[in-house]
Amino acid sequence: MAAVTSTSAPLIGVAHFSSISLPPVEFAKAAARAGFSRIGLRLNPAFPGAPYYELGGSAAGELKSVLAGEGVEVFDIEFFVIDPSFDASSVEATVAAAAHIGARRLSVCGDDPDHARLVSNFSEFCGLAGRYGLAVDIENMGWRVIKTFQDSVGLVKASGARNAGVLVDGVHFFRNGGTLASLKTEIGWVKHVQLCDVAGPAPVTPEEMIAEARGGRFAPGEGELPLKEVVAAVDSSAAISVEVPLAGSAPPETHLKHLYDKAEGLFGRDR
Repeated sequence: MAAVTSTSAPLIGVAHFSSISLPPVEFAKAAARAGFSRIGLRLNPAFPGAPYYELGGSAAGELKSVLAGEGVEVFDIEFFVIDPSFDASSVEATVAAAAHIGARRLSVCGDDPDHARLVSNFSEFCGLAGRYGLAVDIENMGWRVIKTFQDSVGLVKASGARNAGVLVDGVHFFRNGGTLASLKTEIGWVKHVQLCDVAGPAPVTPEEMIAEARGGRFAPGEGELPLKEVVAAVDSSAAISVEVPLAGSAPPETHLKHLYDKAEGLFGRDR
């Protein structure tokens, strides 16, 4: 049974990577008990060997039943890497599965140094997503070709895709030159914000960046990022979720509850 929340509680989602050891059904249940109203699911690998889940056979039906019972919706599906070998048609089955379980958006990163090809493949993927009623958000990462927030905005603008947007992840945004001023300037392109925190000097090498992103994040409000200001800037114009991978031995349910409580503290109760 889903946790009971007040009507004034903020709508907060949680990324699957926060407790990736839980299969989709168990993740949905744990997220609901923690207080989350939306979840993201990782149905495509972010890198070779990365954990992800498939929803074949009866799995999708079981998940939809659990989502309805828990009062939770699937917001986004991760993760698609648009690199030189990317072929949108090769992931159509995953896109179809995302639509079948009620997802709204797909999350991607750009990692092709051939800008024209990157724009073309991103546009093609947006077209595929649009045929299934889905939108696409590009997320910048310091070790990828699309490194900065401005790179993400530029790609969306170049694509001309009406269903394209930008995903702002706290770590990737601020560690790669993003500022509150730049966020406010381009706020119309931002459709999804993932809250997480960090502290200390920014990593420099790709290896250090990857290590921080996958194992060095803090719950919102436990580091140095101006997350309250980010939440205030986006107001209700973008969806809000949390992505903080579980590091250590805490049970996934305990971790998720902690993330929800910390994220909720960034909001006014009248949101």
